[in-house]
Amino acid sequence: MFCSFLALVLKKELDPRLHTAGHAFEWADIKQDLKALQETTMEDEGKRLAIRSQCLGIAGKVFQAVGVAIPPTIREL
Repeated sequence: MFCSFLALVLKKELDPRLHTAGHAFEWADIKQDLKALQETTMEDEGKRLAIRSQCLGIAGKVFQAVGVAIPPTIREL
């Protein structure tokens, strides 16, 4: 129950931010593009690295609208 309520609150907050940024995206498209964004952890020569998938579709605009920076493609952990 709590997770459903939290999701509703977050969606209600996201909608006006997208509107202010001049975007009118469908909720299904937002979910699809954010779900496609993935991060994998690997180890190379003793270093742990996080590798992020390409930010496709509208995901980047959603991140911008809420003021969150997209993580770098490769970062050391």
